[in-house]
Amino acid sequence: MTVTEELVRKRAEHNEGEICSLEELALHQQDIEKIEFLNKNCKKLRILYLQNNLISRIENINRLKELEYLNLALNNIEIIENLEGCESLKKLELTVNFIGDLTSVENLVNLGTLEELYLIGNPCTDYTGYREYVIATLPQLKVLDGEEIGKSERITAFQNLSKHYKTILKSQEDYFYKRVCRFLSVNVQALEKVQAQQRRETFSKKLEENNGDIEKIAKEFWQEKGPYTPESRTETYEFLRLQKEQESQKAASFEETKPRRKIFFAEDGRPYNINEPKIEFKFYEEIMENEQYFVLDIAAYKNMDTSLIDCDVQTNYVRVTLRNKVFQMALPEEVHPDKSSVQRSRVTGRLLVRMPKVKSSSIIEPQNTKWKRTTGSVEKTESKDKMKGGKSNFLTVGETTASVDWRNITNAEDSRSGDLEMQKRAPVHRRKERENSPSFVDNPDVPPLE
Repeated sequence: MTVTEELVRKRAEHNEGEICSLEELALHQQDIEKIEFLNKNCKKLRILYLQNNLISRIENINRLKELEYLNLALNNIEIIENLEGCESLKKLELTVNFIGDLTSVENLVNLGTLEELYLIGNPCTDYTGYREYVIATLPQLKVLDGEEIGKSERITAFQNLSKHYKTILKSQEDYFYKRVCRFLSVNVQALEKVQAQQRRETFSKKLEENNGDIEKIAKEFWQEKGPYTPESRTETYEFLRLQKEQESQKAASFEETKPRRKIFFAEDGRPYNINEPKIEFKFYEEIMENEQYFVLDIAAYKNMDTSLIDCDVQTNYVRVTLRNKVFQMALPEEVHPDKSSVQRSRVTGRLLVRMPKVKSSSIIEPQNTKWKRTTGSVEKTESKDKMKGGKSNFLTVGETTASVDWRNITNAEDSRSGDLEMQKRAPVHRRKERENSPSFVDNPDVPPLE
């Protein structure tokens, strides 16, 4: 798989699908084997993630002049190359690759902005004097493999550069010799092909024996020991790809073979009660405009679109389909399907189905308090748990059915009766007028006091 325009646009949703102005792009875990398309079409890139792929060579990114961060960890790269044109590169990650040619870091000398370099997990990190050689070769570096480079360490690296250079060349020769002997030898190459073919045949046989169940075989595959090479990593990715395909096929076959309930009626034609979506509902009767109705209140999913809901009312049952899941209820009496109505709440999403009955019958009143209008009177009924002594209280507008004893309107049991008796027994203090003094003279010319 290579980098294509379709893939880049799909991963550029955060930039409204625009490629030319794209500054950050994540293409990790896409099984990419070759870098293409980015060099000419994404020149504004500043951050590029390409880790965990199958890239074997660094190419087609040397025109990204504004690139500051490049992540190529967990790939099959063996040589550091084609990065001379990335003038703004500050951080380069090449963790866990197969870089054995350590002298290829000299291709980064002209990148004056490069500050951080990560080479952990590569064969070159096992060479004697690896760290000092890289520090002396790239004086612009500030961080190598996550560790800051001090002044004394840099001075020591420059002093020992010539000595480490010879050692590193010898280590490189040994590494490439083993690599060549392993993969260019006719016997070893033939042996690798035979072993790979045997592994494929064994794998296919085990798949047939386990009826396509790859989980049991995966454990054996991961426990098997093998060489750590770019080819072995490619084989691992192929196994992972096959594992994903098997899981997707298994999921698809499970959906196809999943049993679906198609029996909605008994042999005698009686409809079943079915609740496949496992939703809550209420079923009761009510009177509207002198007609008796069956009412079905279904707690439909609040965020489900109304186009995914289908309601079918028949004479003896009602069926509601919520996205291929059926809710069906048998009705105790026949109803008028053509006069039925369905409403849905915009706030809660509940579905209300009203179905008028064909024949009127007595309705069982609920036990909570309600007012019932009758001819010539208004009658209040109370629940049995609130009635005391089996007595019923009536509020009538017509003739009086019971007289009220006004003399005993205040009972002795009333809490206010004690206060009334205390008021009767309390002495009444009347206001007395003061007698006139002996020197009082009643003068009619004096005006009265106001």
